[in-house]
This record gives sequence, structure tokens and C-alpha cells, in this order.
Amino acid sequence: MLSLIVPVYNEQESLCELHAQIASACAGMGEPWELVLVDDGSTDGSWDAIVRLSQQHPEVTGLRFRRNFGKSAALAAGFEATRGEILVTLDADLQDNPAEIPRFVQKLRSGYDLVNGWKVRRLDPWHKTKPSKVFNWMVSSLTGLSLHDHNCGFKCFRREVAREVSLYGERHRFIPVLAHARGFRVTEIDVHHRARAHGHSKYGFRRFHRGFLDLLNVKFQTAYGTRPMHLFGGLACVALMLGLCSLAAVALRGLVSGGPLHRLDLVFALLGSGLLLLAALLFPLGLIAELLIAHSAHRPADCSLSERTPPAPPSAT
Repeated sequence: MLSLIVPVYNEQESLCELHAQIASACAGMGEPWELVLVDDGSTDGSWDAIVRLSQQHPEVTGLRFRRNFGKSAALAAGFEATRGEILVTLDADLQDNPAEIPRFVQKLRSGYDLVNGWKVRRLDPWHKTKPSKVFNWMVSSLTGLSLHDHNCGFKCFRREVAREVSLYGERHRFIPVLAHARGFRVTEIDVHHRARAHGHSKYGFRRFHRGFLDLLNVKFQTAYGTRPMHLFGGLACVALMLGLCSLAAVALRGLVSGGPLHRLDLVFALLGSGLLLLAALLFPLGLIAELLIAHSAHRPADCSLSERTPPAPPSAT
């Protein structure tokens, strides 16, 4: 079964047309499908429209949050409510073209675990497109996964990805990065992006600084989530060496000159002492993080199994 998950926030005017376009796209695929609409605390008539669609079309399921919890929470709830082995996510504003769904599924079945959309010609105002290009460059540079449009909501992936990628906060932007860090095969295809037909965008400038902080969080978890001592211990070693060098330079200058210390010498002495204190804090912090991971009940992120060979038949005696 093909499962489609659509987060909804004040998109009353778009839902009926969205369902019609999805039904038209899936009809030619010749396989069962379902649509899960997650109302993320809408304040308009979105939930009433979802209820009507679910009553008229058995393939439609509606979920409703008591208030707005964000796109990550909506997607996570949708993942739990679906039954299909192939999941597709898209936005409810009709800017994603459902006619692209068969292309996503075909690309996925050619040997990939996640297919990300790439809005080559994005029909959004400049204050959204320009910062988005910078953000995509930063994500590709820091994570090692080179994609043109990390934040595209149009995605197709296998259920195994949804099982192993934990979504909370605003980590929905980094689903491809998190999947790539778990060893899944990730690619992208170009998609047709359409202008918004109804309503207005729900995202403002606040999402950019939040996205940057989330990027640092994801970078730390994917690179050092199972070996935090490598990060904290490495920083502690650097701080220790710089601190010792600063104090040694001050001591050497005092021995050579034999006179009183100057103001610059005091600055270097304070800097060296602060760096030694920082090193003394970073080492135990890394050890505590290692102990937390060692006693965690969860399996490390770099040890997930994708398949297993069948057991050998018993040997004849």
C-alpha cells in the first residue's frame, strides 16, 4: 500500500482539490493507497473539511491535534497512523503537484530508500528563496549530503526510514540528512512547483534562526551521537594545549626579562587559566555523555540492521 501523509494548518480551501488531484494521480498506479490528513491545530474550517472527505472517501483518514504542535509532530503522528510500506509526504497548499507521485515511487523502486523533491523553479517570494539557498548550502556542507532542496516537503521513502528517524521539534527539515546518517540511500528528483492558490504562507523569518540551531543539533547527533568523547575530548585537548602554551609564554618572558609583568602578560595569564579551566570541564562532560550512551536502552545509530542472511540448514550427521 502507498500511504500519503499531509500536515494541514488552515488550508480549508485547498483540501477538496488536493484530494481530487491525489486520487487522479494514484488511480493510474494500479495499487491501493491511503491518505492521512493531520490537522495541526487549524483555526479555520480545515477539520470540518477533513471530516467530510473521510465520510465520502474510505481511503481518507483524519487526525486532529488540540493545538498547533508543528510540522514534525504532524508527520510523526501520520507515520504512526499509516499502513503502507511506501510513504509520501507533501504539503496541503497545492504548491506540490500530486501528479509527480508516480515518478517518486518509480525512482524509489529503482534502488533508493528516500527520494527528496527539488523545486528547480520555485514560485515563492525572494525573502524565502534567497535564504533557502544559503540554508541548503550550509546543510550540504556540514552534513556531507548534497541536495539542492533539503527543506522540500515533497518526499517519498520506505517505512524503514520512518521507523528509524526520530522526529521532534522542527527536525522535519532534516529527514534526508537523518536517513543518510543511518545508512539509507538518498537521492532527489526535480518537481514542478506551483504558486499558492489559497491562503498565505505559515512560515516567517523565525524559521531561519531555528533552522540554523536545529542544523547544529543534527550535525552533533549524526557526527558524534555515539562518540561524544571524540568531540568534547578533542576540544578539551585543544584548550589544554593552548592554555599551557599561554602560561608557558608568560613564564618564559618573565624569566628572560626579569622585570615586572606587563598588562599583556596578565591578559595571556588569564587566558591560559581560563583555557585550563575549560579543559577541566570538557573532559568530565565527555565522560558523562559516554556513560549516558553506554547505559541507554537504544541501539546506536550506526549499528542499525538493514537485512540478515537466513540461518544455515542443520548439517546431516
